[in-house]
Amino acid sequence: MSNTTLDKLAPGNSAVIVSVEAKGPVRRRIAEMGLCPGAQITMVRKAPLNDPLEFLVRGYNISLRNADAATIVVNVKEAKA
Repeated sequence: MSNTTLDKLAPGNSAVIVSVEAKGPVRRRIAEMGLCPGAQITMVRKAPLNDPLEFLVRGYNISLRNADAATIVVNVKEAKA
């Protein structure tokens, strides 16, 4: 497993959130959406211009801007061959 930020996750890949580096109101908004350490998250798709990004977390889909996704550190699950 390797650590990266959420904005670098490829569509279809899953990861576990390690930490949220955002500060202030952005951090609070991210936490209110259920994006906290230990949560499993899957990249669903990217918009045509790569912003926003769509994710599946805790059974629902959310969209995040690239700038916000870049503040979330995740541990990528390796694909099984």
